Formats: sequence, structure tokens, C-alpha cells
Amino acid sequence: MGPGEERAVPVPQHLEEGSLPQASFPRRGDHPAPSHTPGPPGPQREELHQYRFYEHRRSSVVLNLPGLEVFPGDLLVSAGAADYLCHPLLLLNSESKKPRWPFSKRGVQGKDKHKLISDLEDCLSSLKITDFRDYEFHTLKDKTWNEVMEMHQKLPTNQLDLRKQQEAVWELFTSECTYFLDHLLVLKMIFMNTLKYLQTHEYLLDVDLWRLFANLEELSQTSFGFVNSLFHIFKDYVDTCETSPSLDFISVLTKYFRGSLCQSHQTYCLNYSAAVFYLESLKQRHDFGIYLKWCEQNDQCRRLHLPELLVAPLHRLTRYPLLLKNIWKRSTDSTEKIMIYSIKEKVEKSIRDLEGKVKWLDNFQKFRHLQEIVVWPPLWDRDKRFFIPECLKHIFKEHMAENILSPTNKHLLYEGKLTLAESTRFLDVYLFLFDDFLLVTKTKRNKKKLGGSDPGLMCPSLTAELQAVIREGGSCTVIDQPIPLDRLVVRGLDPLHVSVFGLRNAFLIQHENRYRQCIAAFLLQAQTENIKRTWIAQITAAISCFTKSQETKKMSSFTLPAESSEI
Repeated sequence: MGPGEERAVPVPQHLEEGSLPQASFPRRGDHPAPSHTPGPPGPQREELHQYRFYEHRRSSVVLNLPGLEVFPGDLLVSAGAADYLCHPLLLLNSESKKPRWPFSKRGVQGKDKHKLISDLEDCLSSLKITDFRDYEFHTLKDKTWNEVMEMHQKLPTNQLDLRKQQEAVWELFTSECTYFLDHLLVLKMIFMNTLKYLQTHEYLLDVDLWRLFANLEELSQTSFGFVNSLFHIFKDYVDTCETSPSLDFISVLTKYFRGSLCQSHQTYCLNYSAAVFYLESLKQRHDFGIYLKWCEQNDQCRRLHLPELLVAPLHRLTRYPLLLKNIWKRSTDSTEKIMIYSIKEKVEKSIRDLEGKVKWLDNFQKFRHLQEIVVWPPLWDRDKRFFIPECLKHIFKEHMAENILSPTNKHLLYEGKLTLAESTRFLDVYLFLFDDFLLVTKTKRNKKKLGGSDPGLMCPSLTAELQAVIREGGSCTVIDQPIPLDRLVVRGLDPLHVSVFGLRNAFLIQHENRYRQCIAAFLLQAQTENIKRTWIAQITAAISCFTKSQETKKMSSFTLPAESSEI
């Protein structure tokens, strides 16, 4: 292969047929395919360009998809983690860098834009949403258990404990009714179905239903099955004679809480923060604003806005343990109490697992963005002291720098903007403190570049500074090599020593080699004294934790196996 030649990339059979594999997570069947997608002439050229982009970025992460090869240096992930990697928010492809505003197409200006807006409003006015709450249990959600018993001319049981248990189960039922009718159904029938209707008429085609509503369809079906099962239990109870046994609700609780109820909520909650972030980016569009205003003005929304409705499943999932605990406290039968308590523990474990998954997903998204914006200059650009002839540069081809920022077993502890004092100037820098090294970078803005990353794809936990860099198509260029925490020394400086140079709130970072010789030093200035103290405290704590972990590893490696008793 010559130095100017490109490595031949085998084109999979499915690409030759005119399609490109797209990751899905976990149900995306509700997303209607656009009837047309404007683009450059020659669809095969566009698909080949996309395929080459995936080939170029494949060393960043490997998905367990058929047909993809694994190359040395690739990041290998477990099968469980691969389920989350298929999430559309984690695939930062070339499509994400295209402008999403439909009126930015060439030729759609002025009168054409106003005509499209007028047509959108006419399309919405032709849509009529009827009352969708015509369920048999709709009239019961605001009634108490005693009112229901009186309505059916049935006296409440004389057993006080049994009546309290029935009231606790009734509270679970009525709150699930409110959740299903006033939140999930409103989201589905007014917001999601209206968006589907508009997309069938070729409006808002680029709005991703999954990124906004996730598995809302599945969530609605599961909640309806749960509330309908509880309804029939109460219906059978009040329709029987007075000597009827107690409520048979344990089987329903077991079926749904050990089944799909918690799992469907987990899937939705994992997408929630990204959905809110995506919604904020869509609100900047005039056409989406018209759709949103039309939906929120519907009387069945009860003055609730879309963000208030989107958060409802999160609140509901965290309330389940409280409702189950209330039923458990009011139960007297020992067998029932054991089963209810085990169900409550199952739900609480599901919530704890969700918290871990949310943290993992947030950490993964953040590292994916860091891999995109952090630039690793080669040795000869990083330090001008080293002269490397062009013919020898291939020898110094470094290991894939992206793997240094792999999210596997790595965490970003602290980050922020500081000022680096150089011999002739002050330089704005951005520091990343990881759990094993410190990275000093300088931010580069590219305000002239248009069509940066789609803001809806950005990780919500990124700082405002990094979000601005990503939107402007900028980067963070590494100034020096990463500083391992066991080779890092941080020193606070006396203001008298640095005030003559016009420095305030300054501190010093030293990079030492294995012989404790200083090979690099960074004189940094914070905006305030508090920020300076925070940085010193964070770095000191990170060094301490890293040192302890290294000592623990050494101790475990030197520990001899226990002597056999047979010797």
C-alpha cells in the first residue's frame, strides 16, 4: 500500500443493496420513515460516505452488530453494555452535523417559509381530538373507598385492619388511574399522535419520536393493563355478597411489579434527561413551537405543559415503593406481608439499578463527546524541541489516543476553565481531572463554522463552556501529555510571590518523572480564591484516592495463596 493510498474498505452486502445499518434502542417501530430526504445527487455516494465515516470512527467503540469486524486497539465492551451503546443518542454520526432546521434548505425563503407555516397551521386545524378518557374506571379515580362502598349499597367490613388494607390498595388503584388517564394518555393521544399525524402530512419529519417520547406506547399499555386488572378486582368484590373474602390483589401486584411495569419505566427514565434536552433544542424552531402551543392549549392537558408531563413516569416509579409500604403496614396476614414486602424490595432494587444505569449512561455520553472534541497533537507539534523528518513520522504513530478517554472504568471527577500564565501571554485553558490523570487543554473556538453537532445530541451534564465549544465546532487541544496522579504535585502560592506578575488566585501544578524530577510546570490562575481552593482540594483528594487504590493493587498482587492444610 502506498503512502497516499487509502485502505480498501469492503462494502457489506446490505450497503450494496442501498441501505445502511442503523442502531435502535430498544423499540423504534413508531418512527415513520420520511417520504423524501433532500440530499446530494447520487444516493449511493451518500451511503458510501456514511459507511466510510463509520469505518473511520470504528476504533472509538465497537457495537456487537453482525458484519462488523474488530481491529486491534478497538474498545471492547460487554454484551450488557452493548445494549446501551445502540441508543441513538450515543451514535454521533455525520447526520448529526447537518442542520435540522427545515427552512434552511436552499430556495425556502420569505414567502415560502410563511406558506409552510400557514399550511402547518391549517393541517393542525383539520385535526380533531375527541375525549379519549371513555374508560369504565374513569369515574372512580376521584372517589374514596367508602364512597364506592356506599354507591354499591354495601357496608364496609367490620374488621378495621381489613378495611385499612382495602383503603391502601384503593389508593394504589386511584393514583394509577390518575397517572394513566391524566399523564400517559395525554402524552400519547395529544402530543405523540399529533406529531405522527403531522409527519404523515410531511411536517416536522426530522423530529425523532423516540428521542422525545421513548417507549411511551409500551408504558401506556403496561399501565393500562395494571389499572384495568385492579379495577376488575374491586368490581368483583363489590358485586359479590357481603360475606365475600378479602381482596385478591397479591396476584396482580406480583404479575406487574415482577413483570414489565418496572422494566418499561426503567427504559423511559434512561431516555428522560436526553429527551428534555432535545425538547429545549426543538423549542427554538418556529414550526415545532406552533405544534407545541396547539397541543398544550387542548383542554384535556389541564394546563400542563409538555415538560411537566414528560417527568410524570419518573415521579410515578419513585412513588410505587411508598404505596406498597402502606399496603404492607396495613396487612395482617403473615403470608401476605412477606409477599408484599418482597415486591416492595424488588421495586426499590429496580430504582437503585436505574440510578446506576443513568450514571453509567451519562458518563458514557460525556466521554463520547470528549473523544469528539479533545485533539491530541503529535509529538513534533506538541514540543518544538523534537525534530522528526517526514520520512520517520510513521515510526512515531502513537496508540489511538481516543482509547485514553475510554469510559470503561474511568470517571471525570472535576473540570473547569482556568488561565495559564506563559512567558509572554495568558492562555485560556480547560482542565479535566480524571480518577487517574490530569489533562490540560486549550479551547479553540470556530465561530465561522456552521452546522455543528445537533444540540439535541449533546449530553445534558456537559458544562456550558463545553456545550458552546461543541455548538461552534471547536475543540480542546491537549497542551502536554496527560499527567498521572502519582506524578502530580499541586502547590498553593503565596499572593506576595505572584502579585508582581499581575497574578491573582494562582497555584502551581508540577509533572514529575519516576526519578522525581520536574519535567513540566503549569502556573494557573483561577477566577476567584474559592475556585482556586476547590481545585487544590479536588486534585489533592484525587491523588490520595489514586495512591490508595494503587497500594491496594500492589498488596493484592503480593499476597500469597493460603497454604494447603494437606501439606
